[in-house]
Amino acid sequence: MPASPSTARAINDRLALRLLQQEGPLTAGQLKQLTGLSRPTVADLVERLTAAGLIDVVGEAGEQRRGPNAKLYGIVADRAHLAALDVRTEGVSVVVSDLVGAVLAEASVPIGGDTGTGPAVEQAVALVERVAKEAGADRLHTVGIGAPGLIDPASGELRDSSGLPAWHRRLVAALQERLPEARVNVENETNLAALAEQRDGVAQDRDTFVLLWLGHGTGAAVVLDGALRRGASGGTGEIGFLPVPGTTGLPSAVDCEGGFHSLAGAAAIVELAAAQGLTVEGAPTYEPLAAVAVREAVALVAGISGEHPGEGRSERAGVSEGGGLSKGTGLTERAGLSKGAGLSKRAESTGISGDAASAGRFLDALADRLAVGAAAVVAILDPGCVVLGGEVGQAGGEELAGRVEERIRRMSPLVTVVRPSSLGGGAVLRGALLTARDAAQDELFAPPDR
Repeated sequence: MPASPSTARAINDRLALRLLQQEGPLTAGQLKQLTGLSRPTVADLVERLTAAGLIDVVGEAGEQRRGPNAKLYGIVADRAHLAALDVRTEGVSVVVSDLVGAVLAEASVPIGGDTGTGPAVEQAVALVERVAKEAGADRLHTVGIGAPGLIDPASGELRDSSGLPAWHRRLVAALQERLPEARVNVENETNLAALAEQRDGVAQDRDTFVLLWLGHGTGAAVVLDGALRRGASGGTGEIGFLPVPGTTGLPSAVDCEGGFHSLAGAAAIVELAAAQGLTVEGAPTYEPLAAVAVREAVALVAGISGEHPGEGRSERAGVSEGGGLSKGTGLTERAGLSKGAGLSKRAESTGISGDAASAGRFLDALADRLAVGAAAVVAILDPGCVVLGGEVGQAGGEELAGRVEERIRRMSPLVTVVRPSSLGGGAVLRGALLTARDAAQDELFAPPDR
């Protein structure tokens, strides 16, 4: 059954807008070539989108002859402003962008564990309002939030958890109250990290993969056939509760101690490093000590082999960083708030005491632990690719990823590539901004009668 004229127009309009989003400003002639539409159809859609305030002339293509095809059309970036939040146990990072994803302002605020619920919520909301003002945003169209914990698949709300601060759940309602015109969406942080790696990171060539989050805690995100899987209760990927050998007990319904978290959480990694003769002597602000220990161990091992940490299969495989969002260093660095235990404060120096042999033993022991959890996921899902995410996964680089891959290869007949995150802790904030942008564009680019 052929589409009605109004439906066909809506499809053509969205196609043109997506091309302008992906490719940047285009002429009408380029739109005609990329869409395969006729010249009159392209002229009509350009007129409609211009009248709707969604696109405008942003320059000329520099063609020899003057005319309609010489005009460059681009999305009106300030048609809507977006905010993204990375909510951690001890702080919040915020970034505000325009409709096409250009970062306009960003900031972070630490929130101590002894801060009351009310004051903590007020600090976080005030930060959002301040960053929006610095970005020149009179109002926010959409706010995307990444937070630890389970998201109720029916309501889309963050579920109560005894292991998380009460202000996390109160923050969503407070933002909606203070920003009544904004659409506020919340998603599990690990899921957002996986979406960011798929769009802008090391999983761009994969429509099926698992991201193993390695920060203060542990988690996993599952992407199958291009779709994020959440499960019946929103708990897909709660790998911290996975019973594994090597722990002193079993996890409970309210505490993941005794599960995979006991082997791969930040505190456990720091203890493992110490057991292998490595002691972290300092760390940059807000970075988990576990990430410092792993990165310094990799540097010690790389000093023997002559390889530079972080270089390897990602580059050889031709994985690029992809586009879609401005990638200022601030967005990634300020999203590096760790999640509680193992958090390092500001220090004058950063380093690790120990030798290369101890570093190698530490990385081997850590890879043994990570492979236990990863192999369990591989056996059930056969994802073909596991991304070691979070600050620790990024710090381990190819050195740690290679060790984990080797162990999975010995433990499973299912071929699995293991890649280190290229986005680290910043993946949550980037994923939140990507989802906020998608939600805003879905509404703004929709036909009026939808």
